[in-house]
Amino acid sequence: MRDEMAMDSVLTRWKRQLGAASRAPEGGAGAVAQAPQFTDDENFVLKIVQPALVGLMDGSVSTLAPIFAAAFVTGNPHIAFIIGLSAAVGAAISMGFAEGLSDDGVLTGRGHPVVRGAITAGATFVGGVLHTLPFLLGDLQAALYLAYLIVGIELFVIAAIRYRYFKMNFFLSVLQVVVGGALVLAAGILIGHG
Repeated sequence: MRDEMAMDSVLTRWKRQLGAASRAPEGGAGAVAQAPQFTDDENFVLKIVQPALVGLMDGSVSTLAPIFAAAFVTGNPHIAFIIGLSAAVGAAISMGFAEGLSDDGVLTGRGHPVVRGAITAGATFVGGVLHTLPFLLGDLQAALYLAYLIVGIELFVIAAIRYRYFKMNFFLSVLQVVVGGALVLAAGILIGHG
C-alpha cells in the first residue's frame, strides 16, 4: 500500500545498493552497474511522485515573484497574466530539462529520463499556471485575492503530498512549504512596490 510506504527505507536501501555497486571489484560479479530493485510502491514514488512533487513545488513557488511584481508595478491583470504564463512555460521547460538530464536512470533506478523530465515539466507548468489564471479577470483586486487563495491551496497540496508519500510531519511540512512560498511572495510584492 502506498499509504504504508516509508520513503526513508526506500532511500536507505537505494543508498545501500548504490554503495554495494560502487564497491564491487572490477571484473567481479557486481562490476556492471545495475539499478537498485524496488517494490512497485517504491518505484511509483521514485519515478512519478518525486519528479511531480519537484515540479509542482518549483512551479508553485518560482513563478510567484514575477506574477505579483508585475501585478503591483503595472496594475494591469492582463500583463500579470502574460508574465505569469511565460514564467510557467519557462520554468516547465527548464525543470523538465534539468530533471531529464540529471541522470539516465540506469544506476539510480529512477526511470527513463524523458519520462521523468516530462512529469516534472508538466507538474511545473501546472504549479505555475494555476495561480496565474485569476489574472484573466479584468479586476486586479479580485485577481489578486483569488491568486492568493490558489497559492494557499497549492502549498497545502504540496504539504499533503509530502505527508502521504514521504511520511513528513504534516504540520511541519505545511510550515516549511508556507515559509518558502511566503518568502518568494514577499519578494514579488516588495519588488512590485519598489
